[in-house]
Amino acid sequence: MKSALSRRGFLAGAFRSRPESIRPPWAVEEALFLDLCARCDDCIRLCPEKIVNRGSGGFPVIQFQRGECTFCGDCLTACKEGALRKESVDQAPWNLIAVIGAGCLPHKGVVCHSCREACEPRAITLRLAPMGVGMPEIGGDCTGCGACVQVCPARSIDILKPAPEPISPRRPEAVSLAAGV
Repeated sequence: MKSALSRRGFLAGAFRSRPESIRPPWAVEEALFLDLCARCDDCIRLCPEKIVNRGSGGFPVIQFQRGECTFCGDCLTACKEGALRKESVDQAPWNLIAVIGAGCLPHKGVVCHSCREACEPRAITLRLAPMGVGMPEIGGDCTGCGACVQVCPARSIDILKPAPEPISPRRPEAVSLAAGV
C-alpha cells in the first residue's frame, strides 16, 4: 500500500510514513480530502453497511473487516463539503483491488472458497492446482468492494490502493501474490 508522510503527520511528530487510509467511495485526492472534510460523521451515520468509521484525526475511513461496500452512494449524498464528489455518472467509486496474501488456506492445501462465494462472479476465480485444491485469483472484475475481506477465515485478503493497472486473468500478475508466480 502506498505510504505518505502528511503535513498533519509531520506536525504531530509522526515522521514515519504510514499506509494511507482508505476513504469512502468517490473521495477526492487525499490532501484535498483532508482540507474539505468537516469530520461531521454524516457519512459514518448514513452508511448502511457500517463500514465507514472514524479514523485518525476523526476523518472517515473504510474498515472492510466489518463488511463490504455496496456503492449505494449514501456517503456521497451525505457529504455537503465536497470531500466525496462524483464528477460523472460513470466515474468509478475508487481505484482499489483485493490482494490475496500468503496465509490463504488453499496455498496450504486446505479447500476454501469463501472469498469467491462472497464476490461478484468474475471478481475471484479458482485455478485448479495439484491435488485438486482451487487457488483463488483476483480477476479483472474486482471492484475493491471488500466483500472477500470479512469472510476470509485466514484474514489473508487486503484491499490495496491505488490499484495497479487493470489485471487480466491471462497475465501472470493476475495470480495472487502468495502463489509465488
